[in-house]
Amino acid sequence: MNIIPTDEEHEVKNIDIIVSKGDAEGNIKYANPVFFKLAGYTQSELIDKPHSIIRHPDMPKIIFKHLWENLKLGKDVKTFVKNLSKDGGYYWVFAYIRVANNPDGSFRNYVSTRKSMSLNAKHIIDSLYKSLVEAESLGGVEESQKVLEAFLEENGGNLDSFNDIMQKLQNS
Repeated sequence: MNIIPTDEEHEVKNIDIIVSKGDAEGNIKYANPVFFKLAGYTQSELIDKPHSIIRHPDMPKIIFKHLWENLKLGKDVKTFVKNLSKDGGYYWVFAYIRVANNPDGSFRNYVSTRKSMSLNAKHIIDSLYKSLVEAESLGGVEESQKVLEAFLEENGGNLDSFNDIMQKLQNS
C-alpha cells in the first residue's frame, strides 16, 4: 500500500490512550479501538501486519534503530512517533514501549502505550526529526546518530538517558 502523506494532522486527545501489542518481529497482534480509529484501518487490515505499516516517512531511521536495539536488550523505550494514517494524514504520539515476559521469563510480546504529546515537545521533536532525516539523507544512520547524540548532550544526557530526556520533553 503506497499512501501519499498530506499535511492533515489528526488530533490525539489528552484522554486517548493507544495500546498495541506486537510479536518479536513487530507484527501487530492486538490493538485497541483508538489505535484503529487514528490509523484509519480496520482490524483485519492491521492484525498480523508490521507496525511499520503506519510509519510516517518523516520518521528518522535512527529512532527505530535505537528503539529496537534497546527492546532486544529487554529495555523499555520512551520516544515520540509520527504515524501515517490510511488517509494520508498523520498523528503524533508519545510512546512507551516495553517487553512483556511470561512467568517463566520467556518473551511474550512488546506492549506499546501511546498518548498525546505536549505542544512544547511537538515543536522541539518536529524540528529534531527533520534534522535527523536530513542527516540520514546525507550520510545515513551513522550521520543521524551524531545529530541525535548532540541533541541529547545539549539536553544534559546521552543515549543511556534517552528515555529520561524524552520524558522531560513530554512533561515540559
